[in-house]
Amino acid sequence: MPHTMSRMGDVLAGFHAAWEFESDSVLIRYERGIRTPKLFQALGERRIPLDAIAGVTLTRGKRGTVVLRVEPRPGADPLMEAAAGQLKESGDPYRLVLPAEREVLAEYYADELRGLLTESGPADRFLVEPPKGPLSFKAYDGKASFDGRTVNFRWFWTGASSAKWKAGDQSFSVGELDGVEWRSPEVFEGHLRLLRRDAGQTAAQADQDPAAVVFGLGYGPVHESLPFAAAVLAAVRTSSPVAAVPAPRRDPADIAERIRHLGELHQAGLVTDEEFSVKKAELLAQL
Repeated sequence: MPHTMSRMGDVLAGFHAAWEFESDSVLIRYERGIRTPKLFQALGERRIPLDAIAGVTLTRGKRGTVVLRVEPRPGADPLMEAAAGQLKESGDPYRLVLPAEREVLAEYYADELRGLLTESGPADRFLVEPPKGPLSFKAYDGKASFDGRTVNFRWFWTGASSAKWKAGDQSFSVGELDGVEWRSPEVFEGHLRLLRRDAGQTAAQADQDPAAVVFGLGYGPVHESLPFAAAVLAAVRTSSPVAAVPAPRRDPADIAERIRHLGELHQAGLVTDEEFSVKKAELLAQL
């Protein structure tokens, strides 16, 4: 019997998502309902090439359900590489949960899909498309933005440490970077840190590192920060080292506000006279 999925277009709908089986890929479309995990809604849809899949499983789920899951090959998906095993089971974008009465149908599709797989082991490049940009999110101590070429961190005076204020707003071209470290906002000390090619291994806490933004309750949620991390990681892997991009000139009102806050840090004894003078000169030079 020929593989049904080779005809393309077969669809298996479950809770929160529907999988469309094609000759060379599985197209996953996520629902946008209020019960759908926010990460799924943010992803919208994802096309998973068959050569990015290592295997297929079908298991019993909770409360009268079955779970069909494809196992991505290590290194094939920037989203899963950035997540580094930190996603909760309910937030796994490779799981399709179905009513138990559809188990026979799910097993049929699982067998059909297994018959089309030809690759296994780690992938030597990303095979799944990264989330599309531009992307941005608000962390606890600053706003992170990414336009596909440059990552920008703009600090919030209400949350950023004095170390970050001393360093000023940051701009990193992907050619300067070696990778991304994402620690889920759902765990203690969650953060997103950019790993720079010339910085070596850093021991600085994320709240003191100008190449990192820290998460807090309600800041940098998974559905915003993880696709951001994945997009940056994918861009880094496909880029060549380049010179840093100069920071754009700032709005005068913004510069004035930052000088005012720097003065408050100086008066509080958190910034020395020399640091205050140097940083004030740097800010004025941005006008």
